[in-house]
Amino acid sequence: MYYVYILASRLNGTLYVGVTNDLARRVFEHKEGTGASFTRKHSVTRLVYAAQFENIDEAIAQEKRLKKWRRAWKIQLIEKENPGWEDLMSGQ
Repeated sequence: MYYVYILASRLNGTLYVGVTNDLARRVFEHKEGTGASFTRKHSVTRLVYAAQFENIDEAIAQEKRLKKWRRAWKIQLIEKENPGWEDLMSGQ
């Protein structure tokens, strides 16, 4: 399985879109500061959205689409699935 995910620094904060085949590991890396320099610099560690795909090409295509979206559209997507911007990986 492959995952497209959005991390946030806080409610309505800085956003980061990524793709991975191991969501738990990748989010852990971001939380530990070893994920990406952007997320480390901006303290973007809260998993607020994730979508699962069986095909890597589909996941990468979706990641690229989301990266081109306006910020408002990303926020709508997050709030549709996770209105409280809860960290979907907290406690895991």
